[in-house]
Amino acid sequence: MFEVSCPCCKSTLKIDEKLRAVISHTEPEKKPAFEDLAAEVQKLKGAAGRREEAFEKSFQAEKNQGQVLNRKFDELFKQAKEDPNFGKKPRDIDL
Repeated sequence: MFEVSCPCCKSTLKIDEKLRAVISHTEPEKKPAFEDLAAEVQKLKGAAGRREEAFEKSFQAEKNQGQVLNRKFDELFKQAKEDPNFGKKPRDIDL
């Protein structure tokens, strides 16, 4: 028998060369998801502030969206008045 390390999950496989089969395997010891519980709690408390900040930024952008769209419309309307062919693309059928 010989031992092989799995490249995917890093477990150790014991293989019988005559039978060409895995006889046993041992999984690697998994480290804990987080080391310090207090540090993880502080991260979660900070996340609430970041979410609130992102919400306020999004809210302000949405609040100004109407003004931005009106300004864009006025500018394009002004360009359309000055040039009657503004924004008109030739169609294939017209060529």
